[in-house]
Amino acid sequence: MRGDLTFVDTPTTQTEPADFDAFWAETLTETRRRPLDVTIKPRETRLTVIDVFDVAFTGFGGTRIRAWLRMPRGASGPLPGFVQFFGYGNGRGHALRDLRWAAAGYAHLVVDARGQGHGDTDDDHPDGGPSAGGFLTRGLRSPYEYYYRRVYADAVRAVDALRSLEGVDASRVGTVGASQGGGISLAIAGLVPDLAVAIVQAPFLCELNRAADLSTEIPYALLTQYFADRRFDTATALETLRYFDGVNHAKRATAPALLSTGLRDGITPPASVFPAFTAYAGSKQIVLWPYNGHEAGGDLDEENALDFAATHLAPGADPAVGVGRRPRRSEEP
Repeated sequence: MRGDLTFVDTPTTQTEPADFDAFWAETLTETRRRPLDVTIKPRETRLTVIDVFDVAFTGFGGTRIRAWLRMPRGASGPLPGFVQFFGYGNGRGHALRDLRWAAAGYAHLVVDARGQGHGDTDDDHPDGGPSAGGFLTRGLRSPYEYYYRRVYADAVRAVDALRSLEGVDASRVGTVGASQGGGISLAIAGLVPDLAVAIVQAPFLCELNRAADLSTEIPYALLTQYFADRRFDTATALETLRYFDGVNHAKRATAPALLSTGLRDGITPPASVFPAFTAYAGSKQIVLWPYNGHEAGGDLDEENALDFAATHLAPGADPAVGVGRRPRRSEEP
């Protein structure tokens, strides 16, 4: 392997609350009390080899969550699949956005992050409708009120929804995402013990106790502003963030994982990503891009992800086998 970079373990400075597992067990039990109630409607497109469906299911608090499902047309046998969330401020987007996974033979469920999507309905907050900006600081006074409690619970339900669909192999469902989607992917890996694989690019929501010091860019700059405006609320906010930190979820994740980061990333700095990789409990690999920022490896990351998925999700695949060769990768068993 050319240009390998040896990864040095980076211990976290984050700590986990004593009731971390109890909090999430309570949250998911509460969420799953409601029927999942998946609906799926064909969406007409001019695609000839991929079918697109408009999907809805019940997330946290009974909110209906919207997603696109893309499936290779005419595929036989149960398919492996991926749940994906996009970056901060983005929902599922247009029906034709990102056809790569379906074109490669996977069932691909692309999910709205509540309040960040473009659907007609959104009851995440009283005034309704999508909004931009302050998701990172919404509800920071309590882990029970925090915005990402709802999003992480929705994400687990998205895995449940994809697994419930005809034509999907429930044992071969993974998660993929970049930036905010990468942070959500890490959270799913920690919250869903039998997840098949996790692919995480430049993850947001890691090492949150230091994020406002490590990055001066949005979204982490919103924490800086919050702390500046609410000088006496900082300790409470940092306590809340411990329940949502990707580092603490990574400690509980056992699915084979592929991470990547650009070493010049100012949005989700590598100093926030490395502790999550070090903490990750399952088999893991990380790709480092020394001259790239938040885009990390770009299309090469996507190519790596397809290699990784093919290795781990093909019937009879050996999860101990690594992905195809790409520059600057560090691997751990």
